[in-house]
Amino acid sequence: MRTRPLVAAAVAAAASLAVVPGAPGPAAAAVSARRISYTHWATANQLESGTAHGVAVQDGRLVVGTPAGTRGGYDYGTWTSPWVSPGYDLTELIPSWNGSTLRDTWVKVEVRGRRASGTSSWDRTASWALDDVQRRRTSGTSQTDDFGHVSYDTWLTSGVGAWQVRLTLLRKAGTTATPEVEAVGALASRLPSVSSVTTSSPGASSALGTVLPVPSYSQMVHRNEYPQYDGGGEAWCSPTSTTMVLAYYHALPPRSDYAWVSHAYQDRVVDHVARMTYDTNLGGTGNWAFNTAYAASRTGAGFVTRLRSLRGAEDFIAAGIPLVASISFSSGQLSGAPISSTNGHLVVIVGFRKNGDVVVNDPAAPTRATVRRTYDRGQFEDAWLKRYPSGSSMRGSGGMVYVIRDAAHPLPPQSSSAW
Repeated sequence: MRTRPLVAAAVAAAASLAVVPGAPGPAAAAVSARRISYTHWATANQLESGTAHGVAVQDGRLVVGTPAGTRGGYDYGTWTSPWVSPGYDLTELIPSWNGSTLRDTWVKVEVRGRRASGTSSWDRTASWALDDVQRRRTSGTSQTDDFGHVSYDTWLTSGVGAWQVRLTLLRKAGTTATPEVEAVGALASRLPSVSSVTTSSPGASSALGTVLPVPSYSQMVHRNEYPQYDGGGEAWCSPTSTTMVLAYYHALPPRSDYAWVSHAYQDRVVDHVARMTYDTNLGGTGNWAFNTAYAASRTGAGFVTRLRSLRGAEDFIAAGIPLVASISFSSGQLSGAPISSTNGHLVVIVGFRKNGDVVVNDPAAPTRATVRRTYDRGQFEDAWLKRYPSGSSMRGSGGMVYVIRDAAHPLPPQSSSAW
């Protein structure tokens, strides 16, 4: 599968990560060594805790109020989160958000960090609009500076003790339309650099023996479709996985949204989701936050986070929430996979067998009928949790997932074993 390339500086940052004292060495790491926290603002009271200039909280959403100024032909306002101190020096920060944009409106997302020596500059991770008719959706460029740099949707740093996220809401000058942001949050993490992971045993969970009825779609039936959106096939694991989750919630877009897709193509909705998640800077559809932002526009909620182990995934399955998970593996490391190896591939965790093995919808399968797979628990967890430098890039996502849900499926409680 095609992967999200990381610049060389990202490898140096990852190589500097220290294994938490008491945890296993670099060959294998225990779940307890993984420092992960997800913080969000998703209610009117939470959004009002931020600092706003030209932005108002209206009906539980951030909107442009009396603009703070005009820049490049756009009126704008800003909303800045409170400082968040996770209790450890984070080395990666991934913001995500839920919202919508009307014609000639868009949202800029920036992050910064703080340590004893001072505060970093603001670095942009996204210029985002829900569609691409008026504005090309793009992630951040490197912006290497004082504390770190951006790798597409992720801010990488050698370590900061606190972080903030800032949204700039923009609309064409002189108009009254406004983008709306319903929720914003960020995943802060510090992971040991490891090439293999100690496997968790199954929990005493109602998820064991549960398989959610997530419909199947194959990315491979889309080979060579729409090269302007990275050409389908091996490049579309992320939007295909997102499409499967939307189908599970009966939240696929109406046919009128993808009337532009050739009627000669199968499962035309996948082509549309690929377009709606395409990142012009990345040149692909694998931007994590763009996938959850689009999905949330259909279901009501979505964000990017990491889990500490498959026990955490069990909690989500028990709550009726499938997870899109990023995995990587070499030849022979994931028995039964439709591809021999990958530096980065998205699948949907849909359930667990009674023995704890993982049931997935793997979009790399050649047909819809062969998408549903069962993977060995240990092999899958290793493919999902590991993260380490390999040559000039990073290998492994460190347990990354898209959490996409609707109002009928509340989140499981946060806990030390989950997220």
